[in-house]
Amino acid sequence: MTAALPDSRAARAVSALGRASVRHRSLVIATWVLLVLALVTAARVIGTPTDNDVRLPGTDAQLVRDLTASPESPLTSATIIVVTRDGRLDDEARSGVLAATLASLRAAEHVTTVKPPSTREGTLSEDGTTGLFTVGLDVRRAELGEPVARAVTDAARPAADAGLRVLPGGALAQVLDGSGSTGGEYFGLALAAVVLFLALGGLLGAVLPLVASALAVVVTLQVVGLAGNLTAVPSQAATLALMVGLGVGIDYALFLLNRFRTLARSGLSVPDAIDRATADSGTAVVFAGATVAVALAGLGLTEVPLLQTLAWTCGLAVLFAVLAALTLLPALTSFAGKRLARGGALHNRFNRGVGGFWARQADRVTRRPWPAGGAALVVLALLAAPAVDLRFGQLDAGHSPESTAVRQAHDAVAAAFGPGRGSALTVLGRLDTPVAGAGDPRVTTLVQRARTHPGVAAVGPVTPSADGRVVTFPVTAETSGGDPATADLVHRLRELSVPGMTVHVGGPTAARVDLADRVTDKLPLVIAVVLLLSIAILLPAFKAPLLALKAAVMDLISIGAAYGVLTAVFTWGWGVTWIGLSGPAPIPSFVPLMLFALLFGLSMDYEVFLLSDVRRRWRETGDNLRSVREGLIGTGRVITAAAAIMVGVFLAFVPNDDPTIKMFGVGMAVAITVDATVVRCLLVPATMAVLGDLNWWVPGRRRSPGEAAPLPDRVSPGPGGGSGAGTRPGR
Repeated sequence: MTAALPDSRAARAVSALGRASVRHRSLVIATWVLLVLALVTAARVIGTPTDNDVRLPGTDAQLVRDLTASPESPLTSATIIVVTRDGRLDDEARSGVLAATLASLRAAEHVTTVKPPSTREGTLSEDGTTGLFTVGLDVRRAELGEPVARAVTDAARPAADAGLRVLPGGALAQVLDGSGSTGGEYFGLALAAVVLFLALGGLLGAVLPLVASALAVVVTLQVVGLAGNLTAVPSQAATLALMVGLGVGIDYALFLLNRFRTLARSGLSVPDAIDRATADSGTAVVFAGATVAVALAGLGLTEVPLLQTLAWTCGLAVLFAVLAALTLLPALTSFAGKRLARGGALHNRFNRGVGGFWARQADRVTRRPWPAGGAALVVLALLAAPAVDLRFGQLDAGHSPESTAVRQAHDAVAAAFGPGRGSALTVLGRLDTPVAGAGDPRVTTLVQRARTHPGVAAVGPVTPSADGRVVTFPVTAETSGGDPATADLVHRLRELSVPGMTVHVGGPTAARVDLADRVTDKLPLVIAVVLLLSIAILLPAFKAPLLALKAAVMDLISIGAAYGVLTAVFTWGWGVTWIGLSGPAPIPSFVPLMLFALLFGLSMDYEVFLLSDVRRRWRETGDNLRSVREGLIGTGRVITAAAAIMVGVFLAFVPNDDPTIKMFGVGMAVAITVDATVVRCLLVPATMAVLGDLNWWVPGRRRSPGEAAPLPDRVSPGPGGGSGAGTRPGR
């Protein structure tokens, strides 16, 4: 990472924090351990509820939800699906079994209401082979845990004992599937340990970053979980926070320990090496964390609670990663001492080999910048090309892996009732005057127009409100909730016109349609604001507008490549079965926007590291080509190691059962890989070689490249151990 000048105000503050952490190392470590224990205990006692409901104030779907809310309604609704392999469920022979199942479900704890399969209610299929028990619970969805879900499912044992297939549906299936984790994150940790061992040498070099980042992640996850008692926190929030926390936490620790190791081997005492490493790389860790925070803060402009929640939960992960790197890591490092500075033979051979590669790569790029840059642009264009076909859609249970409970329930219901049954729409009519009996012409007109509307498979019974001002009825589409045709149907139903009535459409599918519309509207604003804020942060660091602008553009290029791969894999289906899905899946609208915010901050980390090192060398020599070459050599090893760790962590989440998490894992891994290889190895040094001294142009100021001038607060130390950090030309 970048290093700070000894007299930098930011460096002094960070250095003072590091010195205090070393001086009171036992207290710092004990504080972190006690904090973890306290939060884990609180989470077990209070609980960590999640809530996947999509709330969008000001939208049509939210209006329907608010108008249909009733104190008499159950806090949570779910279904128990029963399927017979022969005959019909409403045969006399099975009447006793269904009655026994109904009684058993009603007797289950937390169950308030149970409705048996019924042809009139539309919960018994036409062929009679599949029926739905509609179950109401007195537990909020956010507080519905696995024990309750399993107890309700087990209460349908009379049906299972009679040979019927019993499946949990709705909220019960979601809870029983849990977080969707397959344990792949342990593979990511194992890969990180190997890379750390090679980069830092010895077991201590591998263990310390893992311990520091692990404690930071545990704190993050417990805080996020406890926050679910105060606000709606989706299940993906904890997984994303874990993904980001592990990635940045290990990376930040690697940069700090790499700098410490270099300084300690140069002859500094352990306390002095920690102090200097914290001042150098610690300042950059704060800067990197601030960059990610700025990018995530841009999501607040979307006015989408889901994105705002994902933003602050990921922001917490970055915050605790920075705190652990600046306090816990120096304390742990002070105990390791000189043992951490020594590397084994394997470690030393690894470092020499990588250094040679980067020297050859730097020579090739700086000598032939046009071919190198052109080749990079061709590769990036090929990766980003599929993004032209990037389309937003809605995921439903039918896109989950076949082994999950939600997918099995979806398939059973879709086979019996049609693909649209699992994502029914709610049509609501607001009347100017109360409804006039069952045959009110306004209501019958609306129902008839909905029933005959293209794309509608079925219309359910009408339910008037107590005051007669509102009527609702369910509409089943001919297509699944994830089909674009269903989104079109939502918009067309909202355009229905009935005199004396206004029409609205709600339900989970309609809410996802509204989410996509709002994200699409806000996307240009968020991108523009994040770009401007990031450039504003980079200008003081580089003191060169072209470098700041180029860094932002390079980040956009990496993100474009990630979007292209996302489209090819999930929309086109290229290799989608390799990651555990049975076929192509639509990309939810919030995924590309969330990826933009995360990747813009994370990729900027490596970009700033390289450019700051190049700038320091240019200030010392005034030779642009030499500075680019030496900067690429000096940063190559540690950035490669950091990127390998982050990519490994992100790929470890691809086996997760949640398709959304798969998309984040693939997109983030691709973007970091592209950024750390094609962009950093080819495109950035090639463009800097071509631009020459224009890289360092400052408006309204004329001076020679080597002229002494106030340096930025942060310049790169060169991970190879150059001691030029903190020196001014001419001194």
